[in-house]
Amino acid sequence: MKPAQEMGSGRIEAFSDGVFAIAITLLVLDLIEIPHGAAGEPLLQVYLHDWHRFLAFAVGFITILVCWINHHFMFGFIRKGDSRFVWLNGFLLFLVTFIPFPTAVMAQYIGTQPRTAVGLFGFGYFMMAAAYYLLWAYACDHGLLDCDSDPARFRATRAIYRYATIYNLAAFLLCFVSTSVAIGMYLVMFAVFAFPGWFAERLRAREQRMPTTSPGRPSGGLR
Repeated sequence: MKPAQEMGSGRIEAFSDGVFAIAITLLVLDLIEIPHGAAGEPLLQVYLHDWHRFLAFAVGFITILVCWINHHFMFGFIRKGDSRFVWLNGFLLFLVTFIPFPTAVMAQYIGTQPRTAVGLFGFGYFMMAAAYYLLWAYACDHGLLDCDSDPARFRATRAIYRYATIYNLAAFLLCFVSTSVAIGMYLVMFAVFAFPGWFAERLRAREQRMPTTSPGRPSGGLR
């Protein structure tokens, strides 16, 4: 019989999928409002003047999609959860529902206040990366993962979310120095984390090619 504080991962993942769906719906709501142009102005031109709303939708949709891909990837190995894990997952979902706001602000003000706009956007990404790392690290450290899977893959997955947190912190700080470089870094991040399984597999293969032990480095564990 399971301890009272534990639960299967199925309900957690189902609830999370619902939140992801709601977050994407919130993005669409901003497009429902029809922009008003000057009298006689062609409709196409009216929408071209309102391009930032479509940019916000595209960036927000891709962001939430990449977040969902990584969440689904994690739950391919997570078999159960406890109360703390549920709260960590809830914090991640809170950040997911927050995504439409900084994305819309960036699209609206990137031309006039680029550092502040991209900085707000970047801070959200840093928090998101940290939330993913905390969620996965907690699952590793508290025996919530599939015992039959490869521990080396778990270590590699932990590493990519640790790297993502550091990478996003660097990108956030660069927002106040060069917004173009920061935006370029976010584009790279999108490309990499759209395929977390592939990235983890590359790191796992690299780890297997390295010596199993080194001075000061333990050979086991999921850290």
